[in-house]
Amino acid sequence: MTTNTRDIHVTVWNEYRHERQDKDVAAIYPEGIHATLAAALRKAELTVHTATLDEPEHGLSVDVLNATDVLVWWGHMAHGEVNDEVVARVQQRVLDGMGLIVLHSGHFSKIFRTLMGTNCDLKWRESNDHERLWVTAPGHPITEGLGEYIEIEHEETYGEPFDVPPPETLVFVSWFSGGEVFRSGCCYTRGRGRIFYFRPGHETLPTYHHPEVQRVISNAVHWAAPTPGAPRTSGNAQAPGLKWSSGR
Repeated sequence: MTTNTRDIHVTVWNEYRHERQDKDVAAIYPEGIHATLAAALRKAELTVHTATLDEPEHGLSVDVLNATDVLVWWGHMAHGEVNDEVVARVQQRVLDGMGLIVLHSGHFSKIFRTLMGTNCDLKWRESNDHERLWVTAPGHPITEGLGEYIEIEHEETYGEPFDVPPPETLVFVSWFSGGEVFRSGCCYTRGRGRIFYFRPGHETLPTYHHPEVQRVISNAVHWAAPTPGAPRTSGNAQAPGLKWSSGR
C-alpha cells in the first residue's frame, strides 16, 4: 500500500489551447488549466508533472507514462489531434494499472471513448446554470471530506442520456437549474486500472479554483492510484499443482 502521498506520481494533461487563444479563458487560468490543477494537487502533497498537446508525443512519452501512477486528462477543442499511437500507449498503461481521471469535456477524448467502448455523447448547454452535485455514494473514498452535495454557482450544463456503460460506482449525480440531471461522477475498472469521470470544469468558468472540486480530484487521485497485488498471467499456463494431505 502507498503510505506517503508523495509516492503517488500524477501527470496532469491539458490541450492548453483555449488559454492561449481566448483572453477570457486566460484571465481565469493564466498559466493553463493544467497549472491550476497541478498547484491544487501539490498542496495535497502529491508529486505532480504536467504535459500538454503541443509537446513532442503530447508530453506522454513511454518514460513519462511509465513514471505516472495517475493521469488526469482535460481536453475539449482538439480531441482529433491526439495521436492514435499515444492513445494506445495510454490505454495499455491503464490496463496495466495506471489510474485515469477524465475531466469535463474529456468525455469525448479518444482515450475515454476507447476505454468505454461507446460514443460517450450527451446533451449540453452554455447558459451559466446553477449546479448541485449530489453525493450518491457516501463513504466512498472520492467523497471524503464532503457534505451531502457541492454547490457550483455557474456551470455549463450537461444532460442525459450520457452514452457510457453503467458505472461500477456512481459517486455524484448533478442537478442543474434548467432541470437536467447528469451522472457526473462515474467509476470504472479496465484491466488493473481505475478510471474516474468527473463532469465539472468548463474552461470559461473558474470551476477548478473551487476548493471542493479540487478536493474531489485529489481524493480521486488517491483512489485511482495503483496498489500492489498478485501478478496477472495469461496465455497457456500450466497447473500450479496442489499438495495433498493424507489427513494423518
